[in-house]
Amino acid sequence: MRTLIKNGTIIDPANHIHARNNLLLQDGKVLATVQDEPEADVVLDAVGKYVCPGFIDIHMHEDPYDPVRDHLIPSIMTSMLRMGVTTAIGGNCGINTVSPIRYLELMDRDGGPVNMGLLAGHTFLREQAGHLDKYAPITPDALRRLSGLAQEALEAGCFGISFGIRYVPGISMDEMVETARGCRKSGKFIAAHVRDDAAYIFRAVQELIDVGRALDLPVQNSHVGSMGGFGQMERLLAMMDAYRANGMDLSGDCYPYYAFSTRIGETTYDDGFLERYQTDYSVIEVCEGPYKGQRCTEAIFRTLRREAPRTITVCHVMKPEDVDMALLHPNIMLASDGLMDNGQGHPRAAGAFPRFVRNYVGSGRLSLDEAVYQMTAMPAAKLGLSHKGNLRSGADADVVVLDLDQIADRATFDQPNAGPEGFDYVLVGGEVAVDHDRVVRYDLGRAVRKH
Repeated sequence: MRTLIKNGTIIDPANHIHARNNLLLQDGKVLATVQDEPEADVVLDAVGKYVCPGFIDIHMHEDPYDPVRDHLIPSIMTSMLRMGVTTAIGGNCGINTVSPIRYLELMDRDGGPVNMGLLAGHTFLREQAGHLDKYAPITPDALRRLSGLAQEALEAGCFGISFGIRYVPGISMDEMVETARGCRKSGKFIAAHVRDDAAYIFRAVQELIDVGRALDLPVQNSHVGSMGGFGQMERLLAMMDAYRANGMDLSGDCYPYYAFSTRIGETTYDDGFLERYQTDYSVIEVCEGPYKGQRCTEAIFRTLRREAPRTITVCHVMKPEDVDMALLHPNIMLASDGLMDNGQGHPRAAGAFPRFVRNYVGSGRLSLDEAVYQMTAMPAAKLGLSHKGNLRSGADADVVVLDLDQIADRATFDQPNAGPEGFDYVLVGGEVAVDHDRVVRYDLGRAVRKH
């Protein structure tokens, strides 16, 4: 099938293209950029609009698995699609919702709203290896099992290993190195929610860097805004720049909000967090359950920690100037860190990408080319996906047609799953999946692997 997208301005930062031309797609691939209007089965008029590669979210949290029906339960994948994301990477912060091997098999079998790749989550595999105490060091036998499971996931096409170091206080340097050792064979990367934040962020990032240096691996410092966004960002970015200048493949990601999100039972809220953030319980907003929409008191906090520890919360503590500094830095890519429970959670899962364009391009702080680069070519390069994140001939026909005058995020903390505006078309594999902000196909995405 041939599709012609005509009269639009093509923005392809990977190839330094910014020009009004027509884009011809055929059988799921970019066939050519043309100046004439060849015949096509489908013609989409993009006059006055921008035609970009499909966005890539390198850090999100994949949908859950239903073991009874043996299928995935698409929710956040649909939110991704509505905001122009055509490829997403789950398994972050050490967390998988089911075996990553099985998840990829189900994407192959059933498809989904977007293309999905995975990192192998250390925490998930640690538990699969039989070590359930997150506060205790791992035993030698469990570490051998963990290392084997990690190797199997990497061989099945996972892009690397992710760690949720904060969430597993018992983890050691040796455990991280042994888990990630299999990445060396094909240059896969490690990513981490580091061990600590705020004033303690520098030694935490150093620990992650030391793992990367020990194995000579690329490193991704996850959601830097929620880790160093308390007055430490300038120094944190300078620290990362120094390692990068000296030859290390070290980068980071960030989302365009000034509040982070996690479950109330996680170690983030262990004793001492109020002192660390220099705040009180009222900064915590409850996202689901009987207290939804309320700010915590000490009584609500302790009740939920005890009785409903998986309750999603939002914590309003990050400094806007620090988050902005990260997103304007050339070595930080956009990512949503999206997590949803039945449509409830942080609005970043449904609004991060249009919000980034509206707030940073709309204000003139970034050019559209720079913003598209941070959403496409930059994560594609980190993932080693030469066929995504660009519109050169032969690339996958994942395409976004956006109206810069209309683009806006509508997701809020009260309505976190509200869809955005300004997306005339989103194509996955050359077929229209979103038509003027309305999802029309939910099954075009497939598993994405790296071998």
